[in-house]
Amino acid sequence: MSNPVSNLFRVPELKDKILFTLFILAVYRLGAHITVPSLDVNALRVQFGALQNTFFGIYDMFVGGGLSRATVLALGIMPYISASIIFQLLAAVSPTVEKLQKEGEDGRKKLTQWTRYTTVGLSAAQAYGYAVFLNSIPGAVTAPGFLFTFTTVITLTVGAIFVMWLGEQITDRGIGNGMSLMIFFSIIETFPRALGATWESFVLGEITAFALVALLLVVIFVCAAVVAMTMAARKIPVQIPRKVVGRGRIREGQKSFVPLRVNSAGVMPIIFAQSFVVVPGTMAAFWPGGWLQTVADMFQPQTMTYYVTYGLLILFFTYFYTAIIFNPVDLAENLKKQGAFVPGVKPGARTAEYIDRVLTRVTLPGSIYLAIVALIPFWIFSVFRIQTFFFGGTSLLIVVGVGLDTVQQAQQLLLLRHYDGFMKKGRVKMRGRQRYM
Repeated sequence: MSNPVSNLFRVPELKDKILFTLFILAVYRLGAHITVPSLDVNALRVQFGALQNTFFGIYDMFVGGGLSRATVLALGIMPYISASIIFQLLAAVSPTVEKLQKEGEDGRKKLTQWTRYTTVGLSAAQAYGYAVFLNSIPGAVTAPGFLFTFTTVITLTVGAIFVMWLGEQITDRGIGNGMSLMIFFSIIETFPRALGATWESFVLGEITAFALVALLLVVIFVCAAVVAMTMAARKIPVQIPRKVVGRGRIREGQKSFVPLRVNSAGVMPIIFAQSFVVVPGTMAAFWPGGWLQTVADMFQPQTMTYYVTYGLLILFFTYFYTAIIFNPVDLAENLKKQGAFVPGVKPGARTAEYIDRVLTRVTLPGSIYLAIVALIPFWIFSVFRIQTFFFGGTSLLIVVGVGLDTVQQAQQLLLLRHYDGFMKKGRVKMRGRQRYM
């Protein structure tokens, strides 16, 4: 257990899970390179060059460039994630959804079914909008019209459903979260190309050696900070009192804790903030000129308006999303039902108030950290004048977060295997002793 990496392929169950996950991801990336029929990819790529700082650019990053190439899996896993987020938000305002979340396995199955149906609807709507957009690009579609729109909508919708099925297969039979791993591999697929472009800029003299070394050090430092903040948590001590169990047996009191993560919201605040801050640029891309273009110029990256608005939106959405996914009242009620309590705090409403106060204080440094991580790439590009590097706050958080989660799952499987082997040896020894008694 000292070096889990060397044991990954020594455990048959874990080896099968890893190979199955890699196979599904290979199928996903293969489909992400098959273009829809009747389309000129070169004309589409030229058009997307002007849309990098819009909503299309953000979406394209999450699907590994599939949107800019108009592939059959161009929508990727995003419709399913959007549907999941919708039901997460509905849980805060809809008693029906909230009740289903608390009903256990049956409620989760029904919510999963509703999420799938919503995914189909969102996929069809997004596919239609994308097909209309492709029809509007001069020279992009070889045979524009209703037939192209119809076939593109069907192809992209089926592709999104297929991607949803692939993600569920990874979650059920592979290792890690299937949806997260698909986004993870879509992002890292662009790394080699960006590294090659950065090296080419260095060879041509566009980037100095000092700038390249300084950039590498900054990336290492930020990666270490992201790992530290992702794992950081505020531990609230919990005391479980002594309890009489069975026929006069007494279970001794235990001390435990409730971890409140510094970054409970993950990468979602950055995604929400990006979706809002690129609205002026997206609107100006479709209706150029006039006051919309003036507003879009104000919100261009590397402007003070963009930095301030982007940072404030991240702070706001960090608190907003944390309040959606974490309910101190439910946590306090669960502790009360188990007979546990926070030392020095009365159970019930006082415990909920205490947890909410601690969570509010912990979320502040977490939100500031997210804002800094999101803005650092823009500052680096401005200082070193680098436009080809892959370093981005959103992509970095996703890659590190998914990587840590997958590694933790692999370690848990190894630990479970080690524990099962230990228990088997213990049972063999006990049988041997009974045989000679």
